[in-house]
Amino acid sequence: MIVIAPTLISGQGRTPDGKPDLQGVWQVLNTAAWDIQDHSARPGVPAGQGVVDGNEIPYQPWAAAKQKENFEKRLTEDPVTKCYLPGVPRITYMPHPFQIFQTPGTTVIVYEYDHAVRTIYTDRPQLSGHIDFWLGISRGRWEGETLVVDAIDFNDKTWFDAAGNFHSDALHVVERYTRTDPDHIAYQATIEDAKVFTRPWTMTMTLYRRQENNIQLLDYECNALAEEAAGRLK
Repeated sequence: MIVIAPTLISGQGRTPDGKPDLQGVWQVLNTAAWDIQDHSARPGVPAGQGVVDGNEIPYQPWAAAKQKENFEKRLTEDPVTKCYLPGVPRITYMPHPFQIFQTPGTTVIVYEYDHAVRTIYTDRPQLSGHIDFWLGISRGRWEGETLVVDAIDFNDKTWFDAAGNFHSDALHVVERYTRTDPDHIAYQATIEDAKVFTRPWTMTMTLYRRQENNIQLLDYECNALAEEAAGRLK
């Protein structure tokens, strides 16, 4: 696993309880929502560089075959096309902004996409047992300047992107948010799933602060299978 060592800027803002201030409206500037690996342009998808460290997803043989099958059926089988929640970490790199709020013991992330909300407690342990959730159950802790989020209890119905990369209900995601200057957050998500992958692997990207005056999240209304319908009209 590659660990980011971002350069920290002195004098960064702090919350009243002394934690790094991550609050604001943020968004990625990449094409990971379509494909987390290097990819050429295809209809409806811009070319892009991957966010997977080493550009390799360590699938088990059966899972690699399943991913190819998913790719061929992506216009109808991607859960996002049916207006289901994208899951974690995909919701972070959907092409929509999200807003972070912080209070002592809690970080809340509100996403423009599908009006989704994640509440990340930093003052209580994970729940016992397994309960299936679209966005899992998240607990956080601070490691120096980095918010580390441990997310478990996912269902097996979400994909990592629109290229069919997938996981099982054994998914375990560890996210790291490190503010490197007032307008950038270094974001890293480490993926573990012993049912699907041969080893843990990591995605790395930058979150950018939205700079517009009076920036706010807007209403988002999903239309199921809109991409498939658009394809039929070509």
